[in-house]
Amino acid sequence: MSVELHLPDLPEVPISLGPPDSPRPHVVMPWYLRLRDGLSTYLPLLLMALLALATAWLVKNAPRPPVAEAPRAVSRDPDYTMQRFVLERFEADGRLKMRVEGEQLRHFPATDRIEIEAAVIRAISPDGRVTKALARLAIGSGDGSELQLLGGAEIVSERAGAPPLVMRGEFLHAFFLTEQVRSHLPVEVQNGARTLRASGLDYDYPTRRLELKGPLRVVLPGAGAAAP
Repeated sequence: MSVELHLPDLPEVPISLGPPDSPRPHVVMPWYLRLRDGLSTYLPLLLMALLALATAWLVKNAPRPPVAEAPRAVSRDPDYTMQRFVLERFEADGRLKMRVEGEQLRHFPATDRIEIEAAVIRAISPDGRVTKALARLAIGSGDGSELQLLGGAEIVSERAGAPPLVMRGEFLHAFFLTEQVRSHLPVEVQNGARTLRASGLDYDYPTRRLELKGPLRVVLPGAGAAAP
């Protein structure tokens, strides 16, 4: 036996959970949470900006390569002078090699040359030979190894056991290291009792060579001038 049960149709009743268009409630976050969110958002940008500033500072303050200075023109005026001076040079063993003195010395840096007024030079060679030179003016290298003697020039070479060799003239060019003397002007050479006059000379002590340029005159004791 089957029984069917029919329920009457019920009316539809709408169910409402609130007004459909009502705004959602606004939630205000604490300030520290907002700060944290802001930092997390802009921190990469801030780091990149700081890195760029640091790079620019390093580039600006990095040491510059040295700039080569333009060479200065060497002055033609003397860079130092000395009055009533005495200069002495010594060998490595302490032996006196050269003594230079005078009234005034001027050094010119442009050519490394010196000028000596009232010059008196004394040079001693390794074998003990002494060479003395004097002139009203001496012009030569900065170390005094080569000097042009001008005005009343005289060079005396003395060696033990031999008569001195004396050379006089208004111009004598002395090379003290190589022990040579040259002149293209009239000279007078005295060796022992003989006096020779010539228009120039070339003297080389290491080879014992004395070349006199003519015309040549020889003066002997008790005799007048005579041509060779």
